[in-house]
Amino acid sequence: MARYFAGCDIGSTTGKAVILDESGSVKATAIIKSKIDPCETGKTVLMKAIDKVKELSEIEELTYLIGTGYGRNEVPFANTNISEITCHATGAHFVNPNIRTIIDIGGQDVKAIGLQENGKVREFAMNEKCAAGTGRFFEMMCNIFDISLTDFSELSLNSTKTVPITSQCSVFAESEVITLISKREQPADIAAGIQLSVAKRVFTLARKVGLQPKLTVTGGCSRNAGLIETLKKVLRIDIVPLDFDGQLIGALGAAVLAKQNSVKIAS
Repeated sequence: MARYFAGCDIGSTTGKAVILDESGSVKATAIIKSKIDPCETGKTVLMKAIDKVKELSEIEELTYLIGTGYGRNEVPFANTNISEITCHATGAHFVNPNIRTIIDIGGQDVKAIGLQENGKVREFAMNEKCAAGTGRFFEMMCNIFDISLTDFSELSLNSTKTVPITSQCSVFAESEVITLISKREQPADIAAGIQLSVAKRVFTLARKVGLQPKLTVTGGCSRNAGLIETLKKVLRIDIVPLDFDGQLIGALGAAVLAKQNSVKIAS
């Protein structure tokens, strides 16, 4: 039977899975909304990916499985667990070996990761325990405007001026945005201000690891085109898009490490 290697990334908002074959090619991917039980999230998203591989029918048939993400310790069927920082570094390096800096914007945290030439982590920094600047923060903002993240992104790109958002706390920022709307500020300009406030927080974090080209953005917010454009201006550095879904980079890195670990054990 062919050998398959998987990575399962249990995030605060989504569960992701990637399956590789023996040649290192991606055979299947899956993303689902996280359930209350991280273990259930892992099982569900893995089975969704497994269903796409003709030779597989059960999790136990995977040759090696690595869990990652905030819920990685709740994946008892994984062979081992590895931090999302290492997995994002491995995944980004696998897709583009020239990447030296990663900005990972997840559901509940933001991370800046500096990479060595071999893809190993050089240095990293994480945001404080605050939702501002994370995927949760953008969810709150989208709820205020009653639009999707895609529409919010497009809205911000249509602004004619940027209305500053001064609050550093997500709760106060929400109140500030509601106040600005009541003052008849244009929604597009407020959205641009929200993007700028997040980009400034990312800049402060990124300085701690040193901004080195080439830089890429991973996590669910990598799909936020308005944020990417604002980050380019604030960071004053080009952002390299990866030829792979940024939201799946952590799971991809876990799958790559699963293949590597399996080879080590076999030898």
